[in-house]
Amino acid sequence: MSDLERIGVSLDKKLLKQFDNYIRQKSYTNRSEAIRDIIRHKLMEEELAQPNSSAVAAIYLIYDHHTMKLSQRLVEIQHEFVIKTICSMHVHLDHHNCMEIIILKGKVSEIQKIADHIVSLKGVKLSKVNLMSSSDKIT
Repeated sequence: MSDLERIGVSLDKKLLKQFDNYIRQKSYTNRSEAIRDIIRHKLMEEELAQPNSSAVAAIYLIYDHHTMKLSQRLVEIQHEFVIKTICSMHVHLDHHNCMEIIILKGKVSEIQKIADHIVSLKGVKLSKVNLMSSSDKIT
């Protein structure tokens, strides 16, 4: 017996048309898959609002590698939080700019604290933190 349950959803025609356009743009095979993903995304947002929830994050940085001791400081921070740092990748973009991607794992509040510290370093030009729940509550 399947764990799937069928439900009915009522939508006005205009909203359904917009949703069907969204499904086509995102290449979903059917409405059910799209609805499941939207529900998971909303549940993940709720989970990430809890500071003690488990999460993973990718911190993306673009920085001037000529900034005094910035590369060294990034390495020091990763060593300081070695239990939270899963890995990092360094890419040379051009003569002046590098991209660093740092993957962290831990509690939402801990990850945010480390991320805030990293992205505020002098010499960081652009940054983005992508936080995702690693909770097994969301299936």
